[in-house]
Amino acid sequence: MRDGEPRDQVEFAVSSLIQRGLGELGYGADSEKISKLTRLVILVSDWATRISLTGHRDPMQMASNLVLDAAALAMALPELGSATRLTDLGSGVGFPGLPIAILHPELEVILVESRLKRHHLQREARRQLDLPGVHPVLGRSEEVELRPSDVVVAQAMTQPEAALKLMYPWARSGGWVALPASPEAIKPSLPSGYQDLSMRVYRVPVSGRNRGLWVARVADS
Repeated sequence: MRDGEPRDQVEFAVSSLIQRGLGELGYGADSEKISKLTRLVILVSDWATRISLTGHRDPMQMASNLVLDAAALAMALPELGSATRLTDLGSGVGFPGLPIAILHPELEVILVESRLKRHHLQREARRQLDLPGVHPVLGRSEEVELRPSDVVVAQAMTQPEAALKLMYPWARSGGWVALPASPEAIKPSLPSGYQDLSMRVYRVPVSGRNRGLWVARVADS
């Protein structure tokens, strides 16, 4: 939160930005979802000094760079329409998993994070925003109990080839993995067990930034 700026004014600005962005994406004006996404931004902003969110301390930047980016990423994954469970590996403070859970309340969302403070923030977001389908898990993805999912995402987890290997056990047979990357990124080598790897480019609303997403399908067993 900016010093000296009234909280109500900040919340209104964040809410307006989120509503505009969701409108550009075609989500519609769902007041409950907009409210929860706004409260998520304010919560993360309040915690920012405790969890060292380098580059993401300003609520408006969070709304644009984290929330609307996650919403656009979700639109780039139509596979979510038939999914029942999504896992976000190395989820940090809960992005993109928490915004996706708010926008798709029918999904069970697993958040795997090894850093304790960020895990605590995820738990607080689950409680404050009433997100019973969200399940924060503390630990490294290769050490905690597997929860095979229809869709697995991992943002800034490690190098692409290593990330794809770590994501594979978490995906169900025939499921999908999604790895954010620069649209100009060199195509990584595809580990065994996957059928294909392709780049999807999506646009973040309001800012107009183009983002890339490596998407691969896990072979049927």
